[in-house]
Amino acid sequence: MAVASRLAVARVSPDGAGPAAAGRRRRGRPAGFASVGLPPAAARKGRRRGGAVAASPPTEEAVQMTEPLTKDDLVAYLASGCKPKENWRIGTEHEKFGFEVDTLRPIKYDQIRDILNGLAERFDWDKIMEEDNVIGLKQGKQSISLEPGGQFELSGAPLETLHQTCAEVNSHLYQVKAVGEEMGIGFLGLGFQPKWALSDIPIMPKGRYEIMRNYMPKVGTLGLDMMFRTCTVQVNLDFSSEKDMIRKFRAGLALQPIATAIFANSPFKEGKPNGFLSLRSHIWTDTDNNRAGMLPFVFDDSFGFEHYVDYALDVPMYFVYRNKKYIDCTGMSFRDFMQGKLPQVPGELPTLNDWENHLTTIFPEVRLKRYLEMRGADGGPWRRLCALPAFWVGLLYDEESLQSILDMTSDWTIEEREMLRRKVPVTGFKTPFRDGYVRHLAEEVLTLAKNGLERRGYKEVGFLREVEQVVSTGVTPAERLLNLYETKWQRNVDRVFEHLLY
Repeated sequence: MAVASRLAVARVSPDGAGPAAAGRRRRGRPAGFASVGLPPAAARKGRRRGGAVAASPPTEEAVQMTEPLTKDDLVAYLASGCKPKENWRIGTEHEKFGFEVDTLRPIKYDQIRDILNGLAERFDWDKIMEEDNVIGLKQGKQSISLEPGGQFELSGAPLETLHQTCAEVNSHLYQVKAVGEEMGIGFLGLGFQPKWALSDIPIMPKGRYEIMRNYMPKVGTLGLDMMFRTCTVQVNLDFSSEKDMIRKFRAGLALQPIATAIFANSPFKEGKPNGFLSLRSHIWTDTDNNRAGMLPFVFDDSFGFEHYVDYALDVPMYFVYRNKKYIDCTGMSFRDFMQGKLPQVPGELPTLNDWENHLTTIFPEVRLKRYLEMRGADGGPWRRLCALPAFWVGLLYDEESLQSILDMTSDWTIEEREMLRRKVPVTGFKTPFRDGYVRHLAEEVLTLAKNGLERRGYKEVGFLREVEQVVSTGVTPAERLLNLYETKWQRNVDRVFEHLLY
């Protein structure tokens, strides 16, 4: 039976912001993409300034169950993301490090709280609260959220064109700069914290992060680094059918290491070079392999929504949210939950909202929800924040480019894809592949992305200019930084805070 017929739908988003926002989860991700444009300032006039939104955490009663969930319901949930091409949208998310301009130290929660309050007051955002703490902001279909170490994230609205996406990025950066500068706070566009140790990073007052912080050291050596010292930029893209999802998922996974090379931007750690071009990407290889990686099963002939559901059912859970509290369920599976076997909530069965939240705790290089997330790129300066969605839109939203990618990668083996995943964070474009190097793959792929954007007809090719220079020279952003470090900066990593200040 379809989900809709089995639920008494009382749809509230996890941040309590109503149906329009339903689905922003871990790191404020947008759910199913609806038609949207940037909200005009005029449309917001007269709204109560700096209002507060009800609890940010997932509302456990968001979907009232009339019958227990079945696996078919979970499959139907993913399939409900299918939409016709004219309704495909682009959702861009990016994270950045806040720091004190005078000391370069990471900003603490009370400083972040003041920035959030300032943005709410001056730019008409609604506050998102967890208990008595403001932990994010919401405006229309955009949201601002905090990563575990205070990394500041914009989760953009689902937009129609890359022009809208880049305008949204720049509007956001203008706002945080306007508020931050008055407080002596700057923001850094880099993939890994270049100067400060883990012990120097503040901890944000969010319940789910406490559960993750306690669990991470049990399942990998680098999970805390992932939580507290990394920043990314990613794009979320739609699909029209199960077949379209499969094709885009495979193309995205195969090419994720190519994107990692093009956007590699995390070469420093604790004041010196760290031996990687993308330390952020490497960190994911030993964070928690139960929930990360290259998902080889996506390339199986049998793959589809149901196969992904089977995978997700066995990914260990982090938490269940009940009575405004996060309940630690680490190590249990959602499959156990479906059978009422969670000792922490004995006899309780999950809602669709629990499933939606669980999907946000899975971190592969490409993630499936009711859309696909491309997760392989380091954070960086604003032009690269606009280039990353342009790269993937040109490849995946154009049928000809998508088919070319699938043809190009169809005979790549599991071992070759995994080799690229492991080696590209270290050697970037210089990583050997068959009879050439990753640089040659990047040249070919970038041409396909440009051609795809040309055929879209929105004059969006210019957004790839920033990465054209990277690919044509064969020098990653990280290598440019390392060169500056050895020469102009005289081995002083502090200079990167000025160089990559937004």
